[in-house]
Amino acid sequence: MEVRGHLALVTGGAHRVGRMLVLALARAGVHVAVHYGRSEAAAHETVAQARALGVQAAAFQADLTQAPAATALFHQVQATLGTPRILVNSAAVFVPGRVRDTTVDDWDLHLNLNLRAAFLLTQVFAQALPTGPGKVVNITDWRAVYPGQKYLAYTISKAGLITLTHMAARELAPTIQVNALALGAVLPPPGHDAAYLERLVRRTPARRAIREEEIAEALLFLLRNDAVTGEVLFLDGGAHLVHG
Repeated sequence: MEVRGHLALVTGGAHRVGRMLVLALARAGVHVAVHYGRSEAAAHETVAQARALGVQAAAFQADLTQAPAATALFHQVQATLGTPRILVNSAAVFVPGRVRDTTVDDWDLHLNLNLRAAFLLTQVFAQALPTGPGKVVNITDWRAVYPGQKYLAYTISKAGLITLTHMAARELAPTIQVNALALGAVLPPPGHDAAYLERLVRRTPARRAIREEEIAEALLFLLRNDAVTGEVLFLDGGAHLVHG
């Protein structure tokens, strides 16, 4: 699909990786609806950066931990900018927790935001585009295929997102392609510096962090290539090969 001139909805698009995705789309000539939960100032800054690249952009607030908010968000974007042809499910929460100490609230938070919201948005997206064309890209994590110990609810939610990618790709073909990017280390976690990230990536085969332009290239490849669907592209420097 030629992406230029189409509209994309990017959840969690205000900052960090979400902002990278928004600006990658804007540089490719894609108009962007930037969803945010609480990061209003960052969302408006990202919108300004996208507009400076010559595309339409607007910010939309929604608490995607609440089920009705996903459908409401999509309809609000439709009413304001038109029907998106591209959906990027990037909004996520990442909180540590093990089998012994993960609470029901922790579980619900991760599953509701990281997985259920992506499902509900994909559902309403498909209903809005019964004859296509459309593209969905889910942002998951290499941890989804590694049974680690520190991020139980997060890992399960991202593993579920991979399964959703596969099932939606099969059901929505041939008019809508659904793929996923499984990311590795891109930015240091909040509260940590670049040195932390450097130590982290030493354990990966590539021994370096993922660059913003590499994320942009991977995203645009999945959007432009109509022959690819149900694919999970690991952009993690090989982290999933060595189990962290």
